[in-house]
Amino acid sequence: MSFAAVSPITPPSVDWLAIAPELALGGAAVLVVLAKALLRRRPAVAPVTYVIAAIGIITSGAMLAWQWQDVKDHSTIVTLSEMVRVDSFGVFLGVVVLAATAMSLLVAIGYLRREQLEVAEYVALMLFSATGMLVMTTANDLIVVFLALEILSIPLYVLAAYHRRRLSSQEAGIKYFVLGAFSSAIFLYGIALVYGGTGTTSLTGIDTFLRANTLYQPGTLQAGFVLLLVGLGFKVAAVPFHMWTPDVYQGAPTPVTAFMASATKVAAFAAILRIFDGAFLTYRDQWQPIVWGLTVLTLAVGSIGALLQIDLKRLLAYSSIAHAGYILMAVETGTAKGREAALFYLFAYTFMVIGSFAVVTVLSKQGDEEHSIDSLRGLASRRPVIGTLLVLFMLAQAGIPLTSGFVAKLDVFSATASAGEYVLVVVGAVATVVATFAYLRVALAVATPAADGEAIERVRHRRVDVGTWIVLAITASVTIVLGIVPAVFVHWAQDSTLLTIVNHLHL
Repeated sequence: MSFAAVSPITPPSVDWLAIAPELALGGAAVLVVLAKALLRRRPAVAPVTYVIAAIGIITSGAMLAWQWQDVKDHSTIVTLSEMVRVDSFGVFLGVVVLAATAMSLLVAIGYLRREQLEVAEYVALMLFSATGMLVMTTANDLIVVFLALEILSIPLYVLAAYHRRRLSSQEAGIKYFVLGAFSSAIFLYGIALVYGGTGTTSLTGIDTFLRANTLYQPGTLQAGFVLLLVGLGFKVAAVPFHMWTPDVYQGAPTPVTAFMASATKVAAFAAILRIFDGAFLTYRDQWQPIVWGLTVLTLAVGSIGALLQIDLKRLLAYSSIAHAGYILMAVETGTAKGREAALFYLFAYTFMVIGSFAVVTVLSKQGDEEHSIDSLRGLASRRPVIGTLLVLFMLAQAGIPLTSGFVAKLDVFSATASAGEYVLVVVGAVATVVATFAYLRVALAVATPAADGEAIERVRHRRVDVGTWIVLAITASVTIVLGIVPAVFVHWAQDSTLLTIVNHLHL
């Protein structure tokens, strides 16, 4: 056969605006690597790296703002053979991911200097991971979701083990890598089963197929979405796929833990909402009982586990598990109000958790090993500002009124009650009460006078760098403002619940 007889291959059309935020972040990461290779003077590497990262993040943010306006004025942007779908939902979560990335990098500036760790590699890995998270928020195909999952995960495996002089950091990286590889394999097998049941991996195609056809033997499809839920449940630290969370959160460098606890959770829930509250919405009667069970287990283990911890980072790890349970409550409803509650909760939680870990970064000693709750005694008198901020973030995570945590939990409980899931509301309320005791233990330790002779001098005299102060100011302000006047942000989340898997709304 002659080459002339072969029909030409038509590549898919590309709307560059749709992938501009990812290109900006990924391009910045590549430039950081090139700058490290080309700059011969070592002292010049760090400033150039931070400048490149800042330009990449600002450019990506500008592109997201452009996308938001374009989606509002026109319609959803679909490109790359419908594998990428930019809607208000994806832009909202993209903004949250970008904010978490920027704040995590600001906290890392002082940390990397203090621990004498390489800057360029750290920043490049974080930007590459954030690129994968942005892809995840707009993915409209299971293959793209899987690729995004790997792009965001592989840099995180390295970042978890980045503190090479700490054995616990190496252990955290190995555990996260091994278990993450298993979860990725399970997710990929789930994609294969869903493809076998529907004949497509496109989320739009899956939704269209399930609406037009009745599966008399849906076992293959059911097994497929169970495996998809397992793979994504690992990323959001849902029970029983949470085993890695306490050890990895404790062992990883604290700014990395802040990034994992916030941005990774946002990206993974973006995929969960697009897949289960979009493509599989017509089968929600079959996946809702599974999510219901995961929610109850996650709330129970997260709240009780936090109560038993003596290490602050491990307490925040179990707290992260419990917060995943509250978001799963909203997902389980399968309603527009539930989607809005999940988005608002992710937004509020991102600032709470990054603020908490920023305080932990300030208080940790050289080596980043000691995070005992008992070591917080006397903090209110020694460092009143830092102590007050830590108590604020603990109260916000507990859901105390006049904080963002209270409004976020109230929104979730309201959506769950509106869906008739009253048992789940009771479970969530009980879990909130139990977890509150864990957060109050931290507040009590901060207010308790230190014992005579305690070795606290190194912590007291360490200055807080400008980047960390900026993050603490932003996170504290958002936590308070959301608790007092949440209307603007709630309306933003409501405007972002547009999950238009097909041409009509699933509301």
